[in-house]
Amino acid sequence: MKRQRAKQRPLYRYDVYRGRRRGQARLIGAAGCAVFGLLLVLIRSLGIRFSGFLLLGLAALLVLSWLLDRLAAGNHRWRLIHRGFYGCLTVGLAALLGLEVFIINRGRSDMTPLPADAVIVLGAGVNGTEPSLSLRTRLDKAVDYLERWPDIPAVLTGGTGYGEEISEAQCMYDYLTEYGVEADRLILEDRASNTAENFAFSWELLTEAGVDPAEGRVAVVTNDFHIARAELIAAREGYGDVAGIPAPLPWVHLEINYTLREAFAMVKTFLFD
Repeated sequence: MKRQRAKQRPLYRYDVYRGRRRGQARLIGAAGCAVFGLLLVLIRSLGIRFSGFLLLGLAALLVLSWLLDRLAAGNHRWRLIHRGFYGCLTVGLAALLGLEVFIINRGRSDMTPLPADAVIVLGAGVNGTEPSLSLRTRLDKAVDYLERWPDIPAVLTGGTGYGEEISEAQCMYDYLTEYGVEADRLILEDRASNTAENFAFSWELLTEAGVDPAEGRVAVVTNDFHIARAELIAAREGYGDVAGIPAPLPWVHLEINYTLREAFAMVKTFLFD
């Protein structure tokens, strides 16, 4: 018995040592995530603040997991909480991964070759009077689509947000006419402040233009990461056949940031909108 116990002691000490090293690694990782995340939040010019908030959240999870490991070491009740925490974390990460795969797949389904009865261009941020990068990519895609199908009307939808000197609809109108799109094809909707309002207010204008959104096909131009949620909201508003026209962002770090953010926006749409 003494020999067996003597053999077990080094293993126990090694397990304790290994556990401490894992705990230290988690705390170091949490500190790194917190510092890097704070930088991304503070440096607004990078345009990836949401990724910064995600890193801060990851730092908090790492610290919480380290704390729960220590509390669960000698307490049955904390062990149950510890298992519940990791179970919920696993389910949450799996759900997030599945949602991200869905968003990416929908964003790759380009319906540009399909004709439509009308097209809706969803607004995005305006810097003063100039389109933001996100909006400019949508407008460039809209120019291509309207050139391909020269006989359909286009609803430009978007109100005036904080820091915007003109409405998103007016900004889109100015940009498209500058690039050769005929003004008489463009219908401005300048009241909407979110995607649901984009579709609700555009319905009225499409009906006035002789297009039935419930029966006809309506093309929707937006960024690729936004296609899935736009289609979901359009279906809720009663649109029958929606053809997504995705506009990808030119920089990978922006694409990753907004795709990650969109998963949480999808959850919000499912639960609260």
